[in-house]
Amino acid sequence: MPSTVVHVSLAGLIAAGLLGRAFEWRSLAVVVVAATVFVDLDVFLGWWIGGAHRAAFHTLLLPALLAGLIVYDTRYREASVLRSRFAAGPRIAWVTVAAVTFGAIGPDLFFNGVNVFYPVHDQFYKLNGEVLLSNQRGFVQTFVDLSPPEPNGSNATNATTPTGGEGESGAVGSTEEVHYRTGVDPSRGEESANVERVFPVVRSGQQALVVLTSAFVVGSRLLGTRRSR
Repeated sequence: MPSTVVHVSLAGLIAAGLLGRAFEWRSLAVVVVAATVFVDLDVFLGWWIGGAHRAAFHTLLLPALLAGLIVYDTRYREASVLRSRFAAGPRIAWVTVAAVTFGAIGPDLFFNGVNVFYPVHDQFYKLNGEVLLSNQRGFVQTFVDLSPPEPNGSNATNATTPTGGEGESGAVGSTEEVHYRTGVDPSRGEESANVERVFPVVRSGQQALVVLTSAFVVGSRLLGTRRSR
């Protein structure tokens, strides 16, 4: 699964691309640490609530709620709290919503699943596939199954195991059925004393490239901001 390092790297790229003149250490920290890292903290809730990881804070209702609060604060309040604390507050807040959606939740959704509408709808979903153009088949996408239902009324997809990234898109299971293995919480319930705890950094060349690219882009922007002062 994508590690926190990969999530932070994506959030850093989003911050570097969207913050504009507001890009500096403090705004970067808000987008990356206060938002993106926060989403992964639901792993600790798994000690008390089964299946909480990838559900409690990975729900798409979280960025939707944040967006609603920003709209209310900036458009309907007489005095915006965000603007009163920092002139670029609204911009930083919107970039944070983008980082939560595309940097924190998105990679897990497209790898092996998140509980996208928890707690309103308790079901983990995952998107996995490809998009291509073929001279024989035309436009092909395999992320969403748009084929007609089978004659028996079933159009089921193969669910992925919670620890793997392969397999077709579709429903994975509820919080009662799914547990995502992490270094903090390797398995549901009690673990043996010698259980292996794995804390991934990168799991593929593509993930390593994202991390290195983010380090270069974010570092370059920070250096440029420092020199311009």
